[in-house]
Amino acid sequence: MSTIRKIGVLTGGGDAPGLNGVIRALVKSAILDHNLKVVGFNDGFSGMVGMKTRDLGLDDVRGILPRGGTILGTTNRGNPFEFVERLADGTERVFDASGVVEQNFRRLGLDALVVIGGDGTLAIADRLMRENGIPVVGVPKTIDNDLAATDRTFGFATAVEVATDALDRLHTTAESHHRIMLLEVMGREAGWIALHSGIAGGADVILIPEIPFDMEAVIAKVWARQNRGTSFSIIVVAEGARARDGEQVFSSVDPVTGWKRLGGISYQLAPILQEKTGLEVRVTVLGHIQRGGSPCAADRILATQLGAEAARLVMEEKFGHMVALRGETIEAVPLEQAINRLKLVDPDGQLVRNARSLGLVFGDEDPEAILDSE
Repeated sequence: MSTIRKIGVLTGGGDAPGLNGVIRALVKSAILDHNLKVVGFNDGFSGMVGMKTRDLGLDDVRGILPRGGTILGTTNRGNPFEFVERLADGTERVFDASGVVEQNFRRLGLDALVVIGGDGTLAIADRLMRENGIPVVGVPKTIDNDLAATDRTFGFATAVEVATDALDRLHTTAESHHRIMLLEVMGREAGWIALHSGIAGGADVILIPEIPFDMEAVIAKVWARQNRGTSFSIIVVAEGARARDGEQVFSSVDPVTGWKRLGGISYQLAPILQEKTGLEVRVTVLGHIQRGGSPCAADRILATQLGAEAARLVMEEKFGHMVALRGETIEAVPLEQAINRLKLVDPDGQLVRNARSLGLVFGDEDPEAILDSE
């Protein structure tokens, strides 16, 4: 018989559609199926350091399934092993607050901690278990879909829907004004959002981090379409994409943590395309629009499954594991499988191969072959 009576839960890293669905399912399953008490930490691990808590009952999670974001709040700067504290004089210092996290965990009388987050957040959770003895169960979260241990992460389907809708809208204005439209999407090192939305939205060119591109190939695709009588083109650009002879583009760097924020490559490509093709070029950067708003049905269902199964893992005391989608079922996998490597697009995989067969260009093709094929 399990000795688990009281658990904590937090959401860390960036927000994603479906976070509230996980919290709701976890709380409802913990209370209704396992008779547990649940304590939520506000603003990720920062809430564990500062003891910012709230009790979570059935009334607290009622009606939150369709809501975007997270009722607990989240942050990208809450690593307790490198915790950033703002001092009275306005300066900041970085120190190890993992001992404070452990102390507060014990003070609250918790038996386990459910951590909902991406690879960075789950890596922190894994370290807290190994070094501080906090029993942890993980729930994978990222719109980027780049966690290797799970077939899909919640938030991804919604982000693809948002990007696809944007492409549908850009098509009409691109065609009307005879323009090249660049749509920049999120994904960091992984091109899943760009690949899926580009195919679903009928793009002509898709640029992803896994396939370094040559601008001559992109330009050739635009010229080929013009030669065929099509005076507009749609290009999807992943924020982490880079030219063969170039570097990734970063929009900012956190002065304390050193975290580099990707973004802005489309603005570097736009003037080159305009000069080489003679067409007007417009850039749309979706940014956080992909992260916000109500989750789609697929993400609500996956979030619900993950939350309920996380409660079950806690009761079975499968600590050091996370819930993961494998095929049609949710399974328990070691946290180390989630944090050791990213799941990236296979440049030779079936989906990329299918896209190429439809004439989509990824920027690594022979420009002459592109011109001859149209």
